[in-house]
Amino acid sequence: MKSLSLSAPALSRRGAIAAAVAALALTGCANYFGIKSDKQISSPAQYEASQSLAGTGGQWPSLDWANQFGDPQLPKLIAEALDGSPSIAQAQARLAKASSYIESSRAALLPSVNGSYSWNRELFSGNALYPPPYGGTWYSENNALASASWDLDLWGKNRQRLGQAVSQEKAAEADMQQARVTLAASVARTYNQLAQLYALRDIAQREIANRQNISRITNGRVSAGLDTNVERETANGNIATTQTNLSDLEGQITTTRYQLGALLGKGPDRGLQIAQPVLTTGNIVALPDNLPADLVSRRPDIVAARWQVEAAMHDVKEAKAEFFPDVNLSAGIGFDAFGWGRFLTSASRQTQIGPAVHLPIFDGGALRSQLKGRYADFDLDVANYNQTLITALSDVSTQVATIRSIDRQSGDAQRALDASTKAYQLAVIRYKAGLSEQLQVLTADQNRLTAEQTVTNLKMRRRDQQIGLIQALGGGFDATQTSLVVPADRKSAASASTTANAAATQAAN
Repeated sequence: MKSLSLSAPALSRRGAIAAAVAALALTGCANYFGIKSDKQISSPAQYEASQSLAGTGGQWPSLDWANQFGDPQLPKLIAEALDGSPSIAQAQARLAKASSYIESSRAALLPSVNGSYSWNRELFSGNALYPPPYGGTWYSENNALASASWDLDLWGKNRQRLGQAVSQEKAAEADMQQARVTLAASVARTYNQLAQLYALRDIAQREIANRQNISRITNGRVSAGLDTNVERETANGNIATTQTNLSDLEGQITTTRYQLGALLGKGPDRGLQIAQPVLTTGNIVALPDNLPADLVSRRPDIVAARWQVEAAMHDVKEAKAEFFPDVNLSAGIGFDAFGWGRFLTSASRQTQIGPAVHLPIFDGGALRSQLKGRYADFDLDVANYNQTLITALSDVSTQVATIRSIDRQSGDAQRALDASTKAYQLAVIRYKAGLSEQLQVLTADQNRLTAEQTVTNLKMRRRDQQIGLIQALGGGFDATQTSLVVPADRKSAASASTTANAAATQAAN
């Protein structure tokens, strides 16, 4: 790029205008003709979801969604995690950094004023530039100057840079909300996992009691000559196996407590202080009627992706503005004199004023390459947004389908448990009465145990999917109630033209 600079203290306004017009005429040498993008963000209506996401009169999750599970400890744990988690602190730091860029970008739109003062003590050569009495003599030079400059930003480059910074801040704020939703759901799902382990531990403890009862019956039958030591040792082995399972579950409970402690942003001992969960079923699962249209404002990850697209649009416009001349106004006033006696007199005044015009004439394609890169970033952000939307729709539909499947399984599993429990009870009676062998009662016991574990696991898995659905629906986030409302969609960055863009196109043609 070559740069043309004009600066003269006495340059007239007419001369400045003429210089600006001449500079504009030269912009045809560097232009962005033919560089564009046809990518556009997708609308939820573009994806068929009417069957999978049919509304059933439900409500969007509220921020206090954890209260529905009837365990007062869970909302407290979530609040503690949101207050002390390093992951939230990291998101807040990223937001603060993005906010700082807004301040620096806004400063470029305002005039800048600077002041300077210098004092130099110098011995001038008697055989050089300065004749006597200066040559061969020591002198002190005082120089004070107050200067101001202002970039007129005629083509909006600085304004687009500010818009990009604002959009990045919005994206960072939405990312922080996404981190909060993810953390809250992670705490709830891990807490539900702890509840599941406790329920399985209770089943294991009851199973030990059942198998000890079978062992007592077996010992009596061995004494009566109805069974042998084979049945006795089999009964003892089954008790030991169940006790092994119980020890494994207790180890998993401790590990899960440690995981909860980490999610809370605390040490592992904090997890050991958590009381045993007492979760209930929760609210009836029903989808809102305005899905999937409103999902784009309810999921913070979609909102963040949309703001990234908006930031990329501003980047493209800024790159386009680089093809046009920069016009800066500058002025300065001060004093410059040898010694102190005449430093602040009118004769020592120094004044400078005038415009400076910088325009690209030939840059070897650097500006066009930069614009192509900005368009590539824009296309990438559009693709990321579209992928985020597709993933969100799939996430919600998958959670709903899984919950409905579990509901169907739960009815069959409960009937299987009722039947196997009765079969086990009858087998114990017959075994105790000497009417059946040990194998029959052990088989019935194993069937009953498996059925009970299945019912418990389905119950806990359903609640886990409920929490997952809450997260998929945004976890209570609503962009319309915050400052994160996304601007109206635009088809592409190429369609958002300005006067400068039009002028460049004409020059290119």
